[in-house]
Amino acid sequence: MSTEHRLTCALRELINRHRTAALGTLNPDGSPFVSLVPYAVDPAHRCLVIHISGLAAHTGNLEREPRVSLLVSECATADGPVHALPRVSLEATAGLMLPDTAEALACRAVYLQRFPEATPMTALGDFRFVRLHVQGARQVAGFGVARSLDGDEIRRALGPAP
Repeated sequence: MSTEHRLTCALRELINRHRTAALGTLNPDGSPFVSLVPYAVDPAHRCLVIHISGLAAHTGNLEREPRVSLLVSECATADGPVHALPRVSLEATAGLMLPDTAEALACRAVYLQRFPEATPMTALGDFRFVRLHVQGARQVAGFGVARSLDGDEIRRALGPAP
């Protein structure tokens, strides 16, 4: 198995195993804002799906500026080394779904497959689904093991398993 293939398998496993990411958006004044969001992987559309409230600061930020960044990382242990934690930083463009459209319903199905406990929240009127279309990524697979991925490479990793 090639190094590239091993890294892609590790990337796919990291993204699919974890359920939350740090979402970076831009405030109206241009300053950065980071929040924690649950996400689901949509292999059919090779993107990530989040479900956000109109009351959240990141929602207004996404409406003004759809370029975002997400960080998915292994969890640090109390006494373990942190500098080599596997992680990926994703560059994406947010596409907010209009409520009750076929696209929103498809996002809902993907999201609820991962988070069935969120069913009541999906009926709340101020929440919307967002597709995060990944344009590139930086993967760190351990200390000194890192690579950049272009949009096609990362979308292949988000797609159906081979």
